Amino acid sequence: MNQLITIKEIARQALPRLMENLVFPNLIHKDFSQDFVNGKGDKIQVRKPVVLSAEDFDQTGGIKPQDIEETSVEVTLDKLATVDVEFTALQSATSIDDLNRLFIEPAAAALAQKINADGLELYKDIYNTALTAGTTPSTLEDLSKVRKAMNEEKVPVAGRKAVWDTEADASFTTIDAIVNAEKSGSTKALREGSIGRIFGLDNYMSQSVKKHTTGITASAAVKTNGALTKGADKISIDGTTLTGKLVKGDLLTIGGNTYTVTKDTEEAANNAIAEVCISPNLAEDTKDNTAVTLVASHTANLAFNPMAFAFVTRPLATPSGVESYVTSYNGITLRVVKGYDMKYKKDIISMDVLYGYKTMYPSLAVRVLG
Repeated sequence: MNQLITIKEIARQALPRLMENLVFPNLIHKDFSQDFVNGKGDKIQVRKPVVLSAEDFDQTGGIKPQDIEETSVEVTLDKLATVDVEFTALQSATSIDDLNRLFIEPAAAALAQKINADGLELYKDIYNTALTAGTTPSTLEDLSKVRKAMNEEKVPVAGRKAVWDTEADASFTTIDAIVNAEKSGSTKALREGSIGRIFGLDNYMSQSVKKHTTGITASAAVKTNGALTKGADKISIDGTTLTGKLVKGDLLTIGGNTYTVTKDTEEAANNAIAEVCISPNLAEDTKDNTAVTLVASHTANLAFNPMAFAFVTRPLATPSGVESYVTSYNGITLRVVKGYDMKYKKDIISMDVLYGYKTMYPSLAVRVLG
């Protein structure tokens, strides 16, 4: 590799390419500071975005001032995406263009794919749903139903986003209103990951949208096992043919309200599961043997206000005794390190990003079933 091509130059060339390939982190709330951290597993306090509500003015009763509650949550920087190559693989590079082709562009794309994929795992926290499991969203009517679901949940109108899987993208991009977007003076719908803005929703495609597979089977009715009290965050269920276990992200509908399972349960024993942790808390008192509907396996597209989720990143400290450079822009930080692997006696170049995700306000998102 040309000695004039420095680690600093590699990092500065790589960061814009990484940001171009990111989808999900660029659509949600970002928390970033210049404070260096030691590495994966560090925990930090992150301020939640403030959410206020607007109400009709009551001329008789007057205004009702709202408290501005600025709260914080703990976020674990539990993700360290890295791409590492042997220095010898880059020695044929004689210019920054060569290096872009050999390393920078593919490394940035690989990092972005992992970062996007990790963020879209947050679908498991979302209990509001729209459309039908097993049926790919494909029409303007489907988009209208998503809009309706968000309106019913009082999701703020400004800045609404949606991320769709490749099948939904293939269907949406054949709709005339999207295909002809350039006639209105905008070609954004025909570029990169953007599908276009429709019904107040900015739509994007990601190859990392998750497919959720339910963890339980039941060929007969499933019911609550025992009376349940409003506000409960755990329930019990049973049935005559209940096998397997519920997994995090499974959806249950009870009394017209849908809940997401917040952690894997134990395997069903004697056709029953004794403890199922749910979110949100139970909406109403529920009698014994109330019907429980298990939502089938589905693609977990997401529609949301940016405040629903947070992407948190911090710069990594420079390892001792190696050449390293850290660069940051617009809430994304990237480190490039050139070091020596003593065990295998090889020079290594590493490009990495430390980050964590957090669902801030699950009520501001809708899981769109596909």
